[in-house]
Amino acid sequence: MAEGQSMTTVADVVAQVRDGRLEDFVREAVALVARELMEAEISAEIGAELGEVAPERRVTHRNGYRPRAWETRVGELELLIPKKRSGASYFPSFLEPRRRSEQAIVAVVLEAYVNGVSTRKVDRLVEQLGIDGMSKDRVSALCRALDEQVEAFRQRPLEGAYPYLWLDAKQVKVRDRGRVVSKALVVAYAVHESGVREVIGLDIGEVESGAFWTEFLRSLKQRGLNGVRLAVSDQHEGLKSSIARVLGCPWQRCTVHFLRDMVMHCRRDQRNLVAAALREVFNADGYEDARERVGHVLERLAAVAPKVCALLEAAEEDLIAFYHLPREHWSKLRSTNPLERVNKEIGRRTDVVGIFPNDQAVIRLAGALLCEQNDEWLVQRRYLSVESMALVLTPPEPEQPTNEAEVAPLAA
Repeated sequence: MAEGQSMTTVADVVAQVRDGRLEDFVREAVALVARELMEAEISAEIGAELGEVAPERRVTHRNGYRPRAWETRVGELELLIPKKRSGASYFPSFLEPRRRSEQAIVAVVLEAYVNGVSTRKVDRLVEQLGIDGMSKDRVSALCRALDEQVEAFRQRPLEGAYPYLWLDAKQVKVRDRGRVVSKALVVAYAVHESGVREVIGLDIGEVESGAFWTEFLRSLKQRGLNGVRLAVSDQHEGLKSSIARVLGCPWQRCTVHFLRDMVMHCRRDQRNLVAAALREVFNADGYEDARERVGHVLERLAAVAPKVCALLEAAEEDLIAFYHLPREHWSKLRSTNPLERVNKEIGRRTDVVGIFPNDQAVIRLAGALLCEQNDEWLVQRRYLSVESMALVLTPPEPEQPTNEAEVAPLAA
């Protein structure tokens, strides 16, 4: 990190806090967190931390910095963006219209500090800012303003049909009743009948239970979620039965995660063979062709990878459910990969905090980022065309029952 970049604002920040200039403080705090994020990203691209000797991982070296103005809601910030000696130029992932998320990460860091539950990582950020005297009242005011915006976003009505739903869960560390526990940050994404992507749900809890998933999906329905033709996710305990019970639609298991899991069930010298065989199933010409390919794969791998065959046979219908939908949509429906960029953005910010002081801090940080992501999606070109969405909105056959009492529980 550039020395001048990290040390020149500490005295100013102290004065800003003491004088009650919260906006100036947030401006400097955003700049500090941005520097931390850039350092984390450039280290990942290079394969080594600043000053670290790691010849086995390093792919290139740092090569100074370049200035870049960054317009934010709290004013223009002057960033020094790290440069690489070779390879593609580094560009910070957050240099897009980010406003609420900038304040949210600062608010979470401050909340942990003033309540005495911060980690060494958070303490270092606070020490660099020189804000150890920041009052709880001021921190609470900043958190409260952000929480109100995020909660309004989480509880907004859902209007129209949402034929496609993706569910994703990311593990985070949270303090709960004096202990640090692992919980799941759950996000629901969907494609609206207009072909536009939206973030429609956000929560935190214990995902390896059907009760959590059932309650989460019910909350989406209560806000207006309807018309779901396919739900896509990785495998989680109780999720499949909750989808059938609450939404009455098929479940598509993420083929990318399934493939990654399967290659771990065979010898290293068999992995390329197994991966290639499974990809044939996921690139079929249609549902019947996919079933036929599954049969061929089971025959070919029976002797060399019996565990893979057993798991594939058990998961067959869940892996090829997407073939019942329009061909134009297949590449987007067979996995959760379309969410990868957003999930990485969330991951970078949760890594800066490390251990969250409470559940609400997780919701605040992720929710602020997802609010902005949702705004960006609304003004971008449609994710799926109106013409292709019309094929989904005209069901070829009666939908499965959506009355929870009419659907027998399914195995997870």
